[in-house]
Amino acid sequence: MLQLFRKYIYMPFIDLSFRAKLFFVFVLVTILPMMLLVYFSYELTKSKLTDQIYINMMNSTAQINKNLENKLDSYEHISASIYLDNRLTNYLTSEYQDDPSYLDVYKYIGNRFDTVMAAYPDFDSVFIYSDNPSLPKDNYYIRPVIPEVEHSELYKQLLQSHGNIIYLSSPQTKDSPAMFTLARLLNNNRNQYPYGVLVFRISESVIYSLMEKEAGGKDIFIMNDKGIILSAADKQLLNASLPELLDHQFEKIPSGRFDTTYKGVKAFAVYNTLKNGWKTVSIFPYESIIKDATSLSNLIIKISLSFIGVALLLIFITASMFSKRIRTLIRMVRQIERGNFTTKEEQFGSDEIGQLHFAFKQMTARLNNLINEVYHKELLGKEAELDLLQAQINPHFLYNTLGSISSLAAKHSDTRIQDMVLHLAKFYRISLNKGKSILTINEEIRLTQSYNAIQLIRFKGQLNITYSIDEAILPYSTVKLTLQPFIENAVIHAIWTQESPLNIHIKGNTQENDIILSVIDDGMGMRPETLESLLEEKPGRGYGISNVNRRIKLKFGEYYGVNIYSRLGIGTTVQIRLPQKMV
Repeated sequence: MLQLFRKYIYMPFIDLSFRAKLFFVFVLVTILPMMLLVYFSYELTKSKLTDQIYINMMNSTAQINKNLENKLDSYEHISASIYLDNRLTNYLTSEYQDDPSYLDVYKYIGNRFDTVMAAYPDFDSVFIYSDNPSLPKDNYYIRPVIPEVEHSELYKQLLQSHGNIIYLSSPQTKDSPAMFTLARLLNNNRNQYPYGVLVFRISESVIYSLMEKEAGGKDIFIMNDKGIILSAADKQLLNASLPELLDHQFEKIPSGRFDTTYKGVKAFAVYNTLKNGWKTVSIFPYESIIKDATSLSNLIIKISLSFIGVALLLIFITASMFSKRIRTLIRMVRQIERGNFTTKEEQFGSDEIGQLHFAFKQMTARLNNLINEVYHKELLGKEAELDLLQAQINPHFLYNTLGSISSLAAKHSDTRIQDMVLHLAKFYRISLNKGKSILTINEEIRLTQSYNAIQLIRFKGQLNITYSIDEAILPYSTVKLTLQPFIENAVIHAIWTQESPLNIHIKGNTQENDIILSVIDDGMGMRPETLESLLEEKPGRGYGISNVNRRIKLKFGEYYGVNIYSRLGIGTTVQIRLPQKMV
């Protein structure tokens, strides 16, 4: 633990400048606590506002529930009065012949429903579905149970309602507004079978008006015990599932609150349950809740920043007084680094920085003496190195010897030996390159051509070599003997016959601001394990394939180097990536 503390905390702090240390400590003891104070003030304010809004929303939903229950109770009373109307039951269950007695039914039901419509202007329409085949239907107050009605969701729920009221919403369409449907199956004690369906149709806006005045920036929903939305501001959401819309399953407790996401923003939801199992759900976006908390936090931040600004100015002045002498000392150190040991005398005082300056002066004098000693020894080492270089083979001796062999071959009229010796002399003249390891691509191509000329004489008729070199790359640099090892490897290891000579193609072009040199042959190719071993470092390899790759990476960077692609029986391609860098 102590080692981790030193590595990740203590040492990084020590590496900071003096001024940075002061600012860092200031941040820890002043700014950070101030920011924490602002944060906790913000969170506390938001929490208090949330609790207050929760109480207000619960009161609001309770009032909505009360209004809604009163309204639904009135609807249930009028439906019960019609449900228990024995005269209406007799009219709907009687058998009718061709006589006009059914007109009494129309007259009674018309008067009855007109009275209901006058007493309850909320109703958009009131009618009965009757399956009595002998009773003619006027399609206004008395409507037939057609197949479309039998297969409707309303009819399916009514068959399982046991005479209770069923509530259903229908969303808004182009032809009609959103409607709220109340229905109950007509089946009293005297008739043990249903003889009709009583239906009240109310505009959904009437139901929503009971809670609209309580909205106050909230989105309010009424949903049934199955989570289906019965009333909402957005009429397109009617009959949708509210738990799916909010991605939240409501608990079985009658009231509560939870966090959710609504319309893509984080929101706060409160719900309350009616006695019939419906729930009133209010959703309030957190953006509105935290608006006041944010305003208070911004005020605290502005005041805090004012004090922090004054403190920063004082810290800056104090740090500058101390750091000025430190910067002067650093400037003196850098002069010594450049080899200038004649530093100007400065007044540093006698505190810790002054003592450091005195020790530095003593060290400078001693360092000057040591450098003089090391420089003298280095001169002696250079002289020894020059003596060693002079002891090496003189390249001119090699050129002269090869020239003598060429003259002797010409004297005996042996042109093959003469050509090979001349190409060999050109090869070594370029490859020795006055001891330099870097040459131009143009020189590397000439060196490769000299080597290839020797191989073409040696393997006459069994070897073909072609070139495709972009002249734009010729002035750029490469390491010496970049291509020759790969051509040598192809000539030695590729297998070909007299009938099928080996073809080698040498290419050079630019690619994505780099230079690509390629050596492509149609020999037998290599197995994967052989291919992997080519670029391995092995003792004793001189200008070999792995040596080329290593020298390129050392000279130009790890991004550059050699890539080899080979398939057994098809051939081998070597790609050498180089930068566009002049010699």
